Amino acid sequence: MQDLRVLHADAALLVLDKPAGLLAVPGRGPDKQDALSTRVQQVYPDALIVHRLDMATSGLMLMARGPAAQRALSMAFESRQIAKRYEAVVHGCWALPASSDGWGLIDLPIRLDWPRRPLSIVDPVKGKPSRTRWRLLHADADCSRLALEPITGRSHQLRLHLAAQGHAILGDALYAGEAVQQRAPRLLLHACALALAHPVHGAPMRFEHAAPF
Repeated sequence: MQDLRVLHADAALLVLDKPAGLLAVPGRGPDKQDALSTRVQQVYPDALIVHRLDMATSGLMLMARGPAAQRALSMAFESRQIAKRYEAVVHGCWALPASSDGWGLIDLPIRLDWPRRPLSIVDPVKGKPSRTRWRLLHADADCSRLALEPITGRSHQLRLHLAAQGHAILGDALYAGEAVQQRAPRLLLHACALALAHPVHGAPMRFEHAAPF
């Protein structure tokens, strides 16, 4: 049960803190079978996946307990009734303008880059609509801390959207150049907040977990 951090457990759902470097679900091959979901299922056999985090990303991850809760939570994700917030530290001084409420929007269509999968690319013609809200928390000459809210949930959306602005996430081995990769020992992206209605009784729930960087 190494690195299994359960922040909340009830009869319908689990909220977990996934460490960076651990798969959310098993991959292909015997070397990719250790994952958060398999560790959780050793303790909670009825735990089922409803969303994922990249292996390099840390933070809050939700699992359902049983098929009925999985259906309800999956539908809530699809209808964007579950709010997620991330924090990231990016390269350079962020200077993009925000609206009067302090939030800005990155609106860049994304599609899978088939010759280089699992990477994705921005494609204004064939890409799927992809939107990310951002808020500047702090900036200096060589890095900036951002709050991020994905409106859509494309693969690698946050990483690609930030890199496309010229501000790749520190430690990003997929979308940052070598110098930016070397500025951090891990990807500095953390899922720090989840807000949802409980899938059984509908009570509002909010979970927060500060970024470890």
